[in-house]
Amino acid sequence: MNRKEMIAKRAAQELTPYSIINLGIGIPTLVPNYLDQSKYYLHTENGLLGVTSVEEDEIDPNLVNAGKLPVGEAVGASYFHSADSFAMIRGGHVDVAILGALQVDGSGHVANWAIPGKDIIGVGGAMDLLSGAKKIIITMGHVSKDGSLKFIERCTFPITAERVADVIITDLAVFHWKDGEYELTELMGDATLEEVKEKTTAPFQISKELLQKEGTL
Repeated sequence: MNRKEMIAKRAAQELTPYSIINLGIGIPTLVPNYLDQSKYYLHTENGLLGVTSVEEDEIDPNLVNAGKLPVGEAVGASYFHSADSFAMIRGGHVDVAILGALQVDGSGHVANWAIPGKDIIGVGGAMDLLSGAKKIIITMGHVSKDGSLKFIERCTFPITAERVADVIITDLAVFHWKDGEYELTELMGDATLEEVKEKTTAPFQISKELLQKEGTL
């Protein structure tokens, strides 16, 4: 299993059956591979509730998600105007948003829409989702392709919203926001505590359960 699939599989474990879930582009689109899709309601902000995966020979070029990837429709799926879709988000009717990120900082701020001086996808629904979804899960590589750290003390890219990310899942670790700070609750794959500390400048605590597991308590 590659690192993106590992992150997606772990993110799926954070979800409660029969919740409404919005998936961002990238790693979040892999999460349905690890869900019983009949027990979850997947939402895309361009106007569909009841998103499912689709076989290649059944792709409808007119049926895509917000990232322009082909999707299927579940039994009972509903279509609506994108304005209504954003009203669902802004009205607090989306239970969970799973998003990618360029950076997350120790205050819980997420930067995922712009890199100064570079041309990338842009805002999309990220600002609305970070403000309106009941729970935010960030899925990302712990370190970027150029070697720069992504879980840092303070974002250097423009932040997307003031909202705190509830859970961060990387290829090295899982962090949960608790009592005003992040707590490292789990190591991913072959990662070690020393590696996570070395590649993280954001402050965090380590859960007692993990310390006991690692034999350092």
